[in-house]
Amino acid sequence: PLHAASFGLITGLTGSTILLLGVNTLTASLGVLNILLYTMLYTPLKRITIYNTWVGAILGAIPPIMGWTACTGSVSLGALILGGILYSWQFPHFNALSWSHQGDYSRGGYRMMSVTNPDLCRRVALRYCVAMIPICTLAPVTGLTTWWFALDSLPLNLWFSYLGWRFYSNSDFKSARKLFHFSLFHLPLLLVLMILNKTSWTSEK
Repeated sequence: PLHAASFGLITGLTGSTILLLGVNTLTASLGVLNILLYTMLYTPLKRITIYNTWVGAILGAIPPIMGWTACTGSVSLGALILGGILYSWQFPHFNALSWSHQGDYSRGGYRMMSVTNPDLCRRVALRYCVAMIPICTLAPVTGLTTWWFALDSLPLNLWFSYLGWRFYSNSDFKSARKLFHFSLFHLPLLLVLMILNKTSWTSEK
């Protein structure tokens, strides 16, 4: 434990200092906030309440916002869209994964939805699969992408939602694995589409 704590402290301080001196105060502050939330809230909550998953989703949403603040020095609607995509994606991704490891989490004493409330686990996964559609539609509204992104991302999000529905309705390991495996491709493909359809390409032309 001492070695792990020392390593975490050194790398955390080093990374935060680099962000502060080499990027900006806002990005460094978000980095420190993420470290504190992870170590002091998210990790302890894993053995206390299923709401650890919602806290973990916030932790996953902060890094893309940090990328935005590193480039712009501020938090705007575009940053919130990026954060919202990462936030929503994590629920079907993790809930499907945890479904296949219910026994492991139960034996380890971790309070996960798949263990303590399986129905909620499936509902939440489906809910956030579907939520990806309006979030991606908001991207061009905020000027983050062109309207082609809303169209191009729709097949991905519809299939994601379909797999979420299969997981919700079938409640089996097969549907959980399919949802999890597709989530591994869904997010990077979605981000590539965002890059290809970003508004700056159009403005540069």
